[in-house]
Amino acid sequence: MRAVIALVAAVTLSACVAPTQNAAPNATGQARSGSMSMERALQVTRAVEPVAERVCRSQTPGQNCNFTILLDRNPRAPVNAFQTVDPETGRPVIILTASLIRAVRNDDELAFVIGHEAAHHIAEHIQQQRAAAQAGARIFGAVAQQQGATREEIIEAAGVGALVGSRRFSQAAELEADALGTIIACQAGFDAEVGARFFSQLPDPGAQILGTHPPNAERVRIVAETSARVCR
Repeated sequence: MRAVIALVAAVTLSACVAPTQNAAPNATGQARSGSMSMERALQVTRAVEPVAERVCRSQTPGQNCNFTILLDRNPRAPVNAFQTVDPETGRPVIILTASLIRAVRNDDELAFVIGHEAAHHIAEHIQQQRAAAQAGARIFGAVAQQQGATREEIIEAAGVGALVGSRRFSQAAELEADALGTIIACQAGFDAEVGARFFSQLPDPGAQILGTHPPNAERVRIVAETSARVCR
């Protein structure tokens, strides 16, 4: 975490800043030319973060919903965003790379990405993925043991089972985060369907059984269906 700094010093306190009426002036779906500035990214963050915290407290009141959004300024870090939990404070942390900030084409795309990552925490995906990996390890290890495998082979089978369990859960979790992220972006005043066009910049994983992410087309469909149901 030492290489990661706050997006802007005020971002970690932005839960106290309510989104204003003009917080998302580019939520019309029109792509802006040029890369997004850090100032613009801060404005989008300030609009989305309190909504994500409100949804978190509404859906999972027992969780820590005080999000921290950080920026990884490492120029070599790829386009990426991910969610984790601070082991010392228990606060949910969303980390965006500088490359991602430069890659988004409009406010809607950044808002959707932030909403998607917040949704992973709200849906408790870290805990569930860990449980899925443990279950896969137990099943594969037990089967190997029943077949008379050696200790080393049982350990190897358990490792494969953990991978299978984790990957199978991961695809379902991504779709769930897409749906909930759509709601968060929408309630923050952004167009989630426009935001989901960010997928077009990502390699399409296709229908891989052990892929970490579902096909882009399926993700776009989930966003469109959710948006039609709750955002209009």
